[in-house]
Amino acid sequence: MTAVPDIIAPGLSVLFCGINPGLLSAELKQHFARPGNRFWPALHLSGFTPRQLKPSEQFTLLDYGLGITNMVARPTARADELSSREFVQGAEILTALAVEYAPQTVAVVGIGAYRVGFGRPKATIGPQDERLGPARLWVLPNPSGLNAHYQLPALAAEFGKLRQSLEGRSGIS
Repeated sequence: MTAVPDIIAPGLSVLFCGINPGLLSAELKQHFARPGNRFWPALHLSGFTPRQLKPSEQFTLLDYGLGITNMVARPTARADELSSREFVQGAEILTALAVEYAPQTVAVVGIGAYRVGFGRPKATIGPQDERLGPARLWVLPNPSGLNAHYQLPALAAEFGKLRQSLEGRSGIS
């Protein structure tokens, strides 16, 4: 049993993949539960949801053709407490989920996790050349409040690029 449940169903438009649960997320069993995390605001500001959802409303994501999982299930205070091996194993599990559930796009939310887990040290934010099973692969910045490289407007803009790439495809309008 994972600390935080996967929010997943077949044929989603986007399966978001966080790095791993923080301690508060694990305690509450809710993705991106820390109040300073910008995942939920970025999701709304980019147009994925009509209003900003609360972490306690995480299952509502399925109503919008969205899902969420984590690269590594083990909760930590900080992502830098995870080992490279955990990221590689997480990438294998994420690939298996993509094959089983066939989302249109898998969006890894954290470039460092993607680089280590998939062995792509020079990867950049945005669409990737590889696929995970049938799914397109996209990398988004980490929405943690600790990520000073991306303030909320820039983070929402990156989420928005992903959303715009889905327009005209089934599931997102």
